[in-house]
Amino acid sequence: MKRIPLMITVIVVSFLFIATASAATLVIADFDSGDKPSNIKGDFGTWDRDEADATQGCKMNFNNEITHDAKGFCLQFDYDVDSPNPAYNGFWMNLENKNVSQYDKLTFWVKGDVKAGFSQRIKLELKNSKGEVGKYTLTGITKDWQQVSVPLKQFTGLDDLTSMKEFVIVFDDITCAGNKKGTIYIDDIAFVK
Repeated sequence: MKRIPLMITVIVVSFLFIATASAATLVIADFDSGDKPSNIKGDFGTWDRDEADATQGCKMNFNNEITHDAKGFCLQFDYDVDSPNPAYNGFWMNLENKNVSQYDKLTFWVKGDVKAGFSQRIKLELKNSKGEVGKYTLTGITKDWQQVSVPLKQFTGLDDLTSMKEFVIVFDDITCAGNKKGTIYIDDIAFVK
């Protein structure tokens, strides 16, 4: 008879541990399905400053050959900001007005493609429903997968985290001056406590 209360205690403690662990991470998109929407049911895609300018652009593909954890898919961005005109483009992801005030960091995996070339620097933006835009320049991208962990307080200009609208990656001709054309891969975007 003593085994039943012990088993119930083990089950309850296990459930609480799992619930606490999942509350410590909000997975926005793992791309494992190879399709839209994101894990939080948000749409995403690429954008171009000037779609009529053929000398610049950004294309997105799901890639299942280069993922950091050898499962599912990652996103591949083929960007080009090598233009005689001002050039910038990138990726946007709807955050479905999620409250992320309980989280401390934005994390994701990133790597560049040696064959295509890549910028070691990109811009990141977080936007909320109040119109605030937090900006951060990510540096140190390499040819190897690495997990990036950006403290949310580093997104200057963003004060309210209770209703997040969008996550954006920007490729521009100034930030990407070292490699104005190239390929970047990202995977497993999340907010982490």
